[in-house]
Amino acid sequence: MKWSLKIARVAGIDVFLHWTFIVLLVGVLVAGVRTLGQEGGSLNGFWFILLLFLFVLLHEFGHALMGKRFGVKTNHITLLPIGGVAAMEHIPEKPWQEMLIALAGPAVNFVLAIGFLIFLALSGHVPAFSDWWSPVSNDNMVYSLFTTNVMLFSFNLIPAFPMDGGRVLRALLAMKYGRYKATNIAVRIGQLLAIGLILFGLSGNIWLVFIGVFIYLGAGAEGNYESTRSALSKYKVQDAIMHHFTPLQSTDTIGMAVRLLLDGQEKEFVVLENQTVVGTLTRNEMIEGLGHFGKEAALSEVMKKVILNLEPQMPLDDVYDQMTDENVEIAPVFENNKLIGVLNRDNIMELLIIDNAQPHLRLS
Repeated sequence: MKWSLKIARVAGIDVFLHWTFIVLLVGVLVAGVRTLGQEGGSLNGFWFILLLFLFVLLHEFGHALMGKRFGVKTNHITLLPIGGVAAMEHIPEKPWQEMLIALAGPAVNFVLAIGFLIFLALSGHVPAFSDWWSPVSNDNMVYSLFTTNVMLFSFNLIPAFPMDGGRVLRALLAMKYGRYKATNIAVRIGQLLAIGLILFGLSGNIWLVFIGVFIYLGAGAEGNYESTRSALSKYKVQDAIMHHFTPLQSTDTIGMAVRLLLDGQEKEFVVLENQTVVGTLTRNEMIEGLGHFGKEAALSEVMKKVILNLEPQMPLDDVYDQMTDENVEIAPVFENNKLIGVLNRDNIMELLIIDNAQPHLRLS
């Protein structure tokens, strides 16, 4: 994943840490170290952030493991300061399955919150409600962990995209209206809620404004994404395949690829070795390789070796999901183990433009 560091592989799922989370950890650690010689100074903030990282990770694995139960593979999990993202190959067609997958994450935080509350009750140290929101210290660390999970549970169940509550709302609506219409209704509800939070926050709570803007933009992005998927649902890979393409060889130089880039319209390429596809190459990878290795370096030095292999009869909406989640720009298409063409995201968008211009046209 770009801008992310792979830190683990658990249950067959790669876990990535976004660079912004790393910056946050380093910043909190440095701030804690500077206060160690002062009265009240400690590293509690740093340990708290690490535990928050663990809670978010467990939350995302709740989604992933529930998805696995329904045959939905999670490609990877990325952790960011604002939360985590479990990149699933596709969303289940059955609304009740999507609802259970969405609820599984908050359910983890609910169980953790109950566990910390039981610990506090057994230890006889349940604080007054007003003390739950005090700064993290040795005395109230468990209280803080309890309230953190309560907040993660509550925040994620807000009925608006991109939170889990928005997906629960869509699943409930989809049982009556179908996925596309349900998404549009859920998006409108989420955006109305976001506008309310923004207006309320303008009275003096900047965090509500931030959350409102986050929800409004996230809901809009979900609506646009679902519109694209809906338009693609009637097509297969064969409808957007490019049969005319220029394959490169792994032994070709970056300079040769650059000349080909400048001489034509192609921006992404498949790379072959002994007539076998061994990688793909995009314009950005080519330019980065030119700066790092020079024009005489072989393409094997800069190509992406993780390949998404497609077949003509694959549903295009599912392929679009996978290409988006895995940040794939171009993929080879095989029929009977023979390379017959390529598919890139630009061509998918071209198909959508044609679809919008002639909505009743079925390409073949």
